[in-house]
Amino acid sequence: MHRILAFALLLPFLAAGPAQAQEEANAPWGHAETEDVEYSGQKVVMDVTVDSVERMNSVLDRASYISELNGANPFDTSIVLVLHGEEIPFFAIENYDEYEDLMTRAQNLTMGDVIEFRMCKEAAAAMDYGPEDIHGFVTLVPMAEAEIVRLQEEGHAYLQY
Repeated sequence: MHRILAFALLLPFLAAGPAQAQEEANAPWGHAETEDVEYSGQKVVMDVTVDSVERMNSVLDRASYISELNGANPFDTSIVLVLHGEEIPFFAIENYDEYEDLMTRAQNLTMGDVIEFRMCKEAAAAMDYGPEDIHGFVTLVPMAEAEIVRLQEEGHAYLQY
């Protein structure tokens, strides 16, 4: 009886062939479906504290993609990156030669008035940077956490990086 039941359970896999049987065994719940969703009017504050150029590029990728998904419309979309970690030196004028590609990309993202960069003045000062030391497409704010709260109060959704 047990052999008959075991054979009955294996029959669909055997009939399908070894490759398909293996795929079905590895995906017992089937495959994911894709949902097409249209986004517009999203407001996001990105809490950024990253420690490498690769991670900063990843944050820029995400900000750019959110902008693109929302139609890059400056009238109803707002993406604010609040910088207050080890990424601050990337934005220092004295380090431009080392981070030129990253800074050119970051500045280009601000051209459509959807993406903005704000930096914690206190965190920058702790690294011996003042407003005169940071690229002009960045706005220094008194405190990152207070700015993040203010933006959330204005309706920006919070994302942490």
